[in-house]
Amino acid sequence: MNKIIPHLWFDSEAKEAMTFYTTLFKNSRVTNITRITGTPSGDCDIVTVKLAGQDFMAISAGPYFQFNPSISLFTVFNTEVEIDGVWEKLSEGGKILMEYGSYPWARKYGWLQDKYGLSWQLSLSGHHKFVQKITPLLMFTQEKAGLTKKAIEEYVSIFPNSKIDLISLYEKGEDDVEGYIKHSQFTLSGQHFMAMGSSQKHEFTFNEAISFIVNCDTQEEIDYYWAKLSAVPESEQCGWLKDKYGVSWQIVPTAMGKFMGSGDAKKTERVTQAFLKMKKFDIAKLKKAYDGK
Repeated sequence: MNKIIPHLWFDSEAKEAMTFYTTLFKNSRVTNITRITGTPSGDCDIVTVKLAGQDFMAISAGPYFQFNPSISLFTVFNTEVEIDGVWEKLSEGGKILMEYGSYPWARKYGWLQDKYGLSWQLSLSGHHKFVQKITPLLMFTQEKAGLTKKAIEEYVSIFPNSKIDLISLYEKGEDDVEGYIKHSQFTLSGQHFMAMGSSQKHEFTFNEAISFIVNCDTQEEIDYYWAKLSAVPESEQCGWLKDKYGVSWQIVPTAMGKFMGSGDAKKTERVTQAFLKMKKFDIAKLKKAYDGK
């Protein structure tokens, strides 16, 4: 299991959407579906998948958060046949943000929101060489646009096995503020991320529709990441927090997979009712609920 896992919030389409995404890439499959009941959102489906060998999670939990382009999935391709096929499937019923074609930075590139609203950037380019096929790209907008470099440096300082791989700044005369980040690549706990800052007029910014799960083996780890990342007390709920830049994280025990995936409805219900009362997760209390104590 990866240390950090992208988490996607859907109204009611998590199973449908994630099954669709598994058809786009090799080495992809739905690995588990768990239904939890008695939540403020009613009955919720939690779906875990592998996309191109990478872990993702999704939930159907009501129309509270909508996807927007502040976080997109930057996906690299090796052949025109592959990128053409994926673009065709994703664009059906979606919205084009940047037309699919040739650009100075890529032989083929396009940016869209698919029929579920999720933002994708597809690229066929010798400039983008990643072990990882799908890379979350964070676009810092509005008052956060000039804080991109500071945010990257802070994230790298928090997570072990992390580093800044590349930073490219806007220069004088380019179409954004000189010194803002045009493109960056960085690694958090061995996983690749990208980020950019945009001072253009955007009506969107980060929200809970896309969050990042941080898997923690111990309570000490949970306490550490909670203390380092949480900056908006009113957003703390059920293991969720929001950092000072508006990005949402879920600080979760690695054992939660066992607690919620046993297939025993009574155990799942007990754990669900326990964590619904929590802000920061308490592993010992979750285990007691799982064990029925």
